[in-house]
Amino acid sequence: MTTVRKSPTMADVARLAGVSPMTVSRAFKADSSVSSATRDTILKAADDLGYVFDSTASNLRSQKTDFIAVTIPSINNANFAETVRGLSEGLKPRGLQILLGYTDYDMAEEERLIEQFLRRRPEAIVVTGGRHTPRARRMLENAGIPVIETWDLPENPIGHVIGFSNADAVRGMVDHFVAQGLTRIAFIGGDASRDTRGADRRAGFIAAMQAHGLDATTRLIAAGAPPISIREGAAAMGRLLETLPDTQAVICVSDLSAFGALTECQRRGVAVPGKLWIAGFGDYEIAGIAVPALTTINPFPNDIGARTAALILDVLDGRQVTPARIAISPELLIRQSTG
Repeated sequence: MTTVRKSPTMADVARLAGVSPMTVSRAFKADSSVSSATRDTILKAADDLGYVFDSTASNLRSQKTDFIAVTIPSINNANFAETVRGLSEGLKPRGLQILLGYTDYDMAEEERLIEQFLRRRPEAIVVTGGRHTPRARRMLENAGIPVIETWDLPENPIGHVIGFSNADAVRGMVDHFVAQGLTRIAFIGGDASRDTRGADRRAGFIAAMQAHGLDATTRLIAAGAPPISIREGAAAMGRLLETLPDTQAVICVSDLSAFGALTECQRRGVAVPGKLWIAGFGDYEIAGIAVPALTTINPFPNDIGARTAALILDVLDGRQVTPARIAISPELLIRQSTG
């Protein structure tokens, strides 16, 4: 039978350090009334005992929880991981921690997570995208804490916004292809009803093609529910090559689907970029090491996270008192897959 060892208490630390429990509490809160020498003695005693300070009671008194709630669509997407990394690094110096939840591209799940997070009273809440269920939006509007929408530039933001127009980013890519003389351009994407950012990229493709007087809908290839995998990108490219072999270029909703499309072309002996151009979105690591390297769009995910962290600190410290709208400018990276 395993016996659970009793956790050391603040009183245990106080006895070992030769101070009162109140002094121990002040030391862990970096109270200026505790000298550095006494604090070092207390921290060493706590370390020797394996003691971890319980901040719950202190937080209840101060009405501060010291965590930021964050929702992301996927936990295995490199772009969102980079955003969380930039956010975490920016908050770390202030001792703020991230409570992370992933929505799996499901707005109903986002709504559930928002409710759960708000029950815990975070210092701020960061959500991915600018579209939410009506109930989720009401909860965010009445949260009483800073709300930051990222990875998007919604027309009717709830509070603060840090992101970019996914539609405009893809429009720029279409414009580049048309300037190179291409007219038969396809788009490989997913379930537009679930992936709102993917839907915006698809809409940007359609708008740009129509602006150039080109066929905007014949070459729209669905690829399954988001996030689109490499395998699904390959399958979509296979269908495109079989039904519309005269296609000159393909824009994919992400670099993963673009890599799948590229490998399917290689499997079928279709030369890229000799016969067909392929481009992705996201500037994932795989895009740069593919052969040929994939043309893509860099949305600067780490910068989104870092600037979100800086904004949160500005709001909490009273330096930012009006809603901020910070636009990121994605970069079109032309590589070997488009000639």
